Amino acid sequence: MSAYASKSLLAIVTLAGAVSLGGCATKSFVREQIAPVSQRVDSLESRLQQTDGTAKQALAEAQAASGQAQQNGQRLDQLGGRVDGVEQRLTVQEQKPARRPRH
Repeated sequence: MSAYASKSLLAIVTLAGAVSLGGCATKSFVREQIAPVSQRVDSLESRLQQTDGTAKQALAEAQAASGQAQQNGQRLDQLGGRVDGVEQRLTVQEQKPARRPRH
């Protein structure tokens, strides 16, 4: 065998060995590698669902408080109008001359 043929054969054997050793990972190896990631994703999904529930509850409470605040504002406006009316009547009563009692 010539030196060129030896080198070629050695290169082919080396390449074949590298390809065979660098093959696909086994299913069990992949499962072992994926398991911690999968557990973490499950944990994060659970926390996300809890956070989503809390956010939805907070939104509902905020909307209810906003509605109550609007109702309270309307009531205050109505009371303000009534107070203004009472003040005007008192002012008119104060401006009238006092009546003498009849005997």
